[in-house]
Amino acid sequence: MDVFLIDGTYELFRYFHAVPAAKDVDGREIGAVRAVVKSVLAMIEHGATYTGVATDHVIESFRNDLYPSYKTSAGVPPSLLSQFPLLEENLEAMGVKVWPMIYYEADDALASAAARAARDERVQHVIICSPDKDLSQCVTGTRVVQFDRRRRVLRDEAGVEAKFGVKPESIPDYLAVLGDSADGFPGIQGWGKKAAAGTLSRYAHLENIPRDWREWHPAIGSARSLASSLFRSWDHALLFRTLARLRLDVPVFSSVDDLRWRGPEARFEGQCRAMGAPDLFNRALSAAGAKLQTT
Repeated sequence: MDVFLIDGTYELFRYFHAVPAAKDVDGREIGAVRAVVKSVLAMIEHGATYTGVATDHVIESFRNDLYPSYKTSAGVPPSLLSQFPLLEENLEAMGVKVWPMIYYEADDALASAAARAARDERVQHVIICSPDKDLSQCVTGTRVVQFDRRRRVLRDEAGVEAKFGVKPESIPDYLAVLGDSADGFPGIQGWGKKAAAGTLSRYAHLENIPRDWREWHPAIGSARSLASSLFRSWDHALLFRTLARLRLDVPVFSSVDDLRWRGPEARFEGQCRAMGAPDLFNRALSAAGAKLQTT
């Protein structure tokens, strides 16, 4: 079996900016919700029947306690934030496993789910459906891969190394020195993509980098200034890596069988009507019937 893990936060943001606004029968904004539900159903119709979706039920997480400048919901349109619980409700009614994150982030749930699914010998591939660079640290060989659905790009371990210049295991270290504006931490002064890739492709983790710049690999340019900047800001570098490193201990599921899609609940019909998309319920029923015929 293949397991599909979907970044619901990314999908909701993406469709919020891509589709027209729309109201449900109660006057609530549901344009992006409807688009994401349609998109996930289309995946199921094409065979993604072991599926989980992670969302940021609230944008803030435990990382804000570690670093107050970490990303928050400030500046996010209220009409987008209000759609998170509606998306979760609709996907659950459609029969999809959903992980709404409050203390952790959606990325942590996806990383935990990927690690757990990969331990099941029945699973052939784990496909993390998100272009988020943070999730590249979860990629393992050709078995746990990352898929950018919008650009139709599949990235395995070799693909991660080709894109970033480092192996998946070094992505948290890479982001620590480079910084991540989307997550709100600045990185280490003087470190750019070339320096981060050139250094961490040889030393893998921050602790492996020699403190004496004269011991650095001769191919790394500006070793003296990079070493000075890094070790002058060492505590910040370690903190930023902690922020970038995804957690693998989020309680997501007991067995991969929990992710098996078994069709929509009865309440999904009313929710589809409320969204102005009654056809979605019939499509879900047809998909469930087709699945039964093939199992």
